[in-house]
Amino acid sequence: MKKKIAISVFILIIATVGIIVGRWSAAQNSDSVYEDLRTFTEVFATIKKNYVDEVNPRELIRSAIKGMVNSLDPHSAYLTPEAYKDFQTETKGEFGGIGIQIGIKDGILTVIAPIEDTPAWKAGIKAGDKILKIDGQSTKDMNINDAVSKMRGPKGKPVTLTIQRDEWKEPKDITIVRDIIRIKSVKFKMIDKEIGYVKIVQFQESTAQDLSNALKNLKYSGMQSLILDLRNNPGGLLQSAVDISEQFLPPRHLVVSIKGKGGEKMEYYTENLRPSYTDIPMIVLVNQGSASASEIVAGALQDWGRALIIGVQTFGKGSVQSLIPLSDGSALKLTTAKYYTPKGRTIHAVGIMPDIVVKLESKNGKEFPVIREKELEQHLKGEKVEPQEKAPQEVEEKDDTQLQRAIEILKSWKIIEKLKKAA
Repeated sequence: MKKKIAISVFILIIATVGIIVGRWSAAQNSDSVYEDLRTFTEVFATIKKNYVDEVNPRELIRSAIKGMVNSLDPHSAYLTPEAYKDFQTETKGEFGGIGIQIGIKDGILTVIAPIEDTPAWKAGIKAGDKILKIDGQSTKDMNINDAVSKMRGPKGKPVTLTIQRDEWKEPKDITIVRDIIRIKSVKFKMIDKEIGYVKIVQFQESTAQDLSNALKNLKYSGMQSLILDLRNNPGGLLQSAVDISEQFLPPRHLVVSIKGKGGEKMEYYTENLRPSYTDIPMIVLVNQGSASASEIVAGALQDWGRALIIGVQTFGKGSVQSLIPLSDGSALKLTTAKYYTPKGRTIHAVGIMPDIVVKLESKNGKEFPVIREKELEQHLKGEKVEPQEKAPQEVEEKDDTQLQRAIEILKSWKIIEKLKKAA
C-alpha cells in the first residue's frame, strides 16, 4: 500500500511538473516536452507493474535522472546523497581512493592525470592509460561517477585496474592499495639560492592560504624569482584560483569572467589591496594535465603580462559546474557557464598556449600521451577561435626539460637586469 501511495505521489508530482513545463512549452511552441514527460510516467508505471522481478522505485528514478544528466557533457553529473558527501569531502582535500583524474575518450574510460604522491601515482599509472576493467568489471558504458565510486574505498583495501597502454601488446592488471588521499595542495622549496619553486597540486579551500605561507617561507629564504608549477593540476575551486591570482596581480585586475546561458556575465577581480608579489620575476609551468582552475590562473597571469608561461598546451576545461543541492540530500553538478580570460579568450576545448613550448618526453623518446577536453565524449564545443600562432620556441628534450628551461630563463633574467642597471 505504501509503495502504491509513493508511486501515485511521484506520478502526481511528475504530472504537475509536466503541466507547468507544458504551459511554458506552449508559449515556446513546444508541447512535446509535456508529451515526453507523460511517456516517462507511463514507462515508469509499466515497469513497476509488469517487470518480472521486484524493482526499487527510487533506483528507477535515480537511474532515469542519471541517464538524463549523462546525455549532457562529461562534467555534469547527478550525485546521490552518498556521492554528494564524498564530493564535499574531496574539495576539503581528504578522501579514500587511489588518486587519479579520469575522463571518457573514444568510449573508453581514460586516465587524464594521476595526482602526485597518491597510490595511483606510485603504482605507475600514467596519463592516457585506458581503464578496461575495475575489479574484473568491464568499464564499457560505465559513466565517470560510477567508475569513481568503484575506485574509492576504505584505506588498505586493494582495487585492481585492467590497463591498456599504447606501448603494451596486451592489457595488464595493476593492483593498487587504496589509501586516505590527503592532498597536500602546495609544495615548495628553494632550487638554488635565489629561485623559489612552488607546486600547486590542486585548488582546495585552504590552497590560497597555504600558498601565502609558502611564499613567505621562500622570501625569508632569499627568493628573488619564482617558478609556479601547475602541471598535472586538474583544478578545483574557482574562488581558490581567484585568491591565488591576486597574490601576484595588483588590485582591481580582472582574473576571469564567466558567461552563462542567455549571455549573463559575472566578473572576478583581485581585491587584495596590498599584494606582496606583483614584481618578482615569475614563470608558470603548465602541461596537458593542467585544467580548469589551473588554466584560469595561467590565463590571467599571461593576459596581464605578469608571468611567462612554459610547457605545452593545457587541457582546455573552461566550463563552470554549479553544485545544486536537492531536497533528498542528493545534488546536481551542472555545467552552467564557460570561463574567459581577462582578454576575453575562451578556455574551453582550446586551453592556454604557453609563451614558450617545451615538450616533455618519456624515456623511450616518445611524447607523453595527451588527453584534452575536446577529446572527451560529449564535450561542450568551444567557440570558434583564430588559429594560434606557433609559440616562439619549441624544445623537445628528455627529463624535466620544462623545469630546466624555466631555471635557465630566470637566471638569464637576473643577468639582463644587472646589465640594465650597469648601463
